[in-house]
Amino acid sequence: MRHDTIVVTRHVDAAPDRVFAAFTDPEILKRWMKAPGAGATRAFDPRVGSGDLLTAVFTHPDGRVERVASATRYIELRPGQRVVYQYASSIDDVTRWTSLVTVELSPADEGTDLTWTEQVAFLVPTDPTGQVDIDHLAGAIRLRLNGLPALLAG
Repeated sequence: MRHDTIVVTRHVDAAPDRVFAAFTDPEILKRWMKAPGAGATRAFDPRVGSGDLLTAVFTHPDGRVERVASATRYIELRPGQRVVYQYASSIDDVTRWTSLVTVELSPADEGTDLTWTEQVAFLVPTDPTGQVDIDHLAGAIRLRLNGLPALLAG
């Protein structure tokens, strides 16, 4: 098992309420929080105590197929300020990791400063050190957040 904390910051040229909506409005969320692979299904309920169930099938370049799933539960939703949720990610029905995520939104010049803090526990690490998993997850968070400014600019 490997524990770690990943912190990613971004400035977004949109008001905190608009950034908050990107995490809680089903129509906006589905445009930027996507499952890898094809055939994705999503059941989304943006209320405290509820959450998001996302499933898909991912085919690797070598032809290997994996069923991926992510189950999220919202802990706190404070409009324009903070989103706190926990989630578990599974591959082929095996929970690989679970995380507590805090997304903090602070008003800043002409927009919002966003801080994503993810406390993760890899239950089934890919390698003995778990570093491959940490690097992969951190890269996925950065990549996802890179698309947020363009989404909110339109």
